[in-house]
Amino acid sequence: MDTTGTTLTAEPSDPPPEGPPASFPASAPGSPPYPPPAAIPCPPPASALGTLRDSVRGDVVVPGDPAYDEARRVYNALHDRHPAVVVRAADAGDVIAGIHFARDHALPLAVRGGGHAVAGHGTVDDGLVVDLSRMRSVRVDPVGRTARAEGGCTWGDFDHATHAFGLATTGGVVSTTGVGGLTLGGGMGNLARRYGLSCDNLVEADVVTAEGTLVTCDAERHPDLFWALRGGGGNFGVVTSLVHRLHPVSDVLGGIDLHPLDGDVARRWRDMITEAPEELNAIFVVILGPDLPFVPERWHGRPLCGLLTCYSGPATEDERVLGLLDELGPVVGRFVERMPYPAVNTLFDEDLPPGLYHYWKGNFSRDLSDGAIDVHMRYGRTLPSMESDTAIFPIDGACHRVGPGDTAFAYRDASFSAAIGTTHTDPADNEANIAWTRAYDRDLRPHTEEAGYINFMDTDDQGRVRANYRQNYDRLRAVKRRYDPGNLFRLNHNIEP
Repeated sequence: MDTTGTTLTAEPSDPPPEGPPASFPASAPGSPPYPPPAAIPCPPPASALGTLRDSVRGDVVVPGDPAYDEARRVYNALHDRHPAVVVRAADAGDVIAGIHFARDHALPLAVRGGGHAVAGHGTVDDGLVVDLSRMRSVRVDPVGRTARAEGGCTWGDFDHATHAFGLATTGGVVSTTGVGGLTLGGGMGNLARRYGLSCDNLVEADVVTAEGTLVTCDAERHPDLFWALRGGGGNFGVVTSLVHRLHPVSDVLGGIDLHPLDGDVARRWRDMITEAPEELNAIFVVILGPDLPFVPERWHGRPLCGLLTCYSGPATEDERVLGLLDELGPVVGRFVERMPYPAVNTLFDEDLPPGLYHYWKGNFSRDLSDGAIDVHMRYGRTLPSMESDTAIFPIDGACHRVGPGDTAFAYRDASFSAAIGTTHTDPADNEANIAWTRAYDRDLRPHTEEAGYINFMDTDDQGRVRANYRQNYDRLRAVKRRYDPGNLFRLNHNIEP
């Protein structure tokens, strides 16, 4: 894409000196960043591993194998764990074999789809990982406007397959995100205001339960399980395929606008997005100026705010949408143009490769108060790395036309969802950046709801699970007791049976 022809209208100035303290305690007493496993299980005997290999079409990888280090890695390098066994499943039969083996040998079980879970739920020390990353086929029904995706598919896989038919659904804003994990947590993305969350577009799922039984659930079959999957996370089984409803979306007006960091820009965006047509999605971001052709060198590394825009309406309205963006304030740089829908979900891929260190928090809010904006601006001035950012997703429009009890995703009265935290390249920065994120979260809490989006929650957020599910928590526990009474699927934001 050509990103060089941008008109620049803003000039840099020194940022105000205000901001959070330069340093924070690494964590509260008794609150380590990552709680240790409750117990270290015994490794399975060699004879049992031989039996497992005989029953699996994919690969069984154990410590010492040439592929082990690659097989144990997940997207977030903060979670450097060493499973006893990794089952790289080729099909649902391999998933069943892995579940039986974990249960029979009392091994902790982790499930990995896209592997993006910021809390590292796709891996485990001394346990078994069911890795779905080889199960990546997508079958599109252009007449029925649905697509069936296997459990290891990424949104890049999904968008590529559906775009050939001029169809799409709400998916992740980074193409390497897993379809399964995003959908099970709710699923916010660039089509959410128009077509709802990813989970609102789920119409069917195949699930391997804790008993090792494959069940198909939808509105008629196992409706309790189908309800729980739509926002309840990975608590109920291994989802080996998902069927999503599709919508006619081909090309969009997409890209990013950048402005000097200014609370007035955030307030104008808040007011604009509330009244904007649902075809317009605009995620508010706070970042450090990137080294890109449309960003002048004098702004590189300086605090900026901006919008990640996706307008899925007709091209005849593009100029009107650009006019709305113009009203937000002086522009540092702009790259917004007509592009295929899949492309808008790849704009950050190069900046967020696997192997970085991530620590996040998430919060819902019914509105974006001036007090919350002040907190975002204050911490935006001290972002600790080029890779770190704040992202505030609008979740109104079609998201509000689903009732709070219609799916497990409970916060249907929230209009915004904030993802805050750090991403960095050097593990030596872990302690300081975790402390910075916790302080940011602490200062933001008076301006937000009690809970947040589970896909933005980190390892130490287990205490927020009941609040995250609100009035749906007791119903989710009942579904958990039915399908996983022994809590085999506990390496997640866990709903205890």
